[in-house]
Amino acid sequence: MPVFEYVCKCCDNKFETLVMSSQEEINCNDCGSEDIEKQFSSFASHNDSDSISSDASDLPSGGGGCCGGGCACG
Repeated sequence: MPVFEYVCKCCDNKFETLVMSSQEEINCNDCGSEDIEKQFSSFASHNDSDSISSDASDLPSGGGGCCGGGCACG
């Protein structure tokens, strides 16, 4: 059961909610409007300092894969 982030187009409230089903009706938890938009969430990663980060610079780099040093794509 994933948690999704939304923004209400009526009152600009940003909220997240646990979604039990893809057919579940989601309403703004401030004004009750159904005019909401699902947001793209940034992901969190774990690093050596035991803190949570959503900064891409904290992620490992290189080590293979396309554009990670393992092919000639640029």
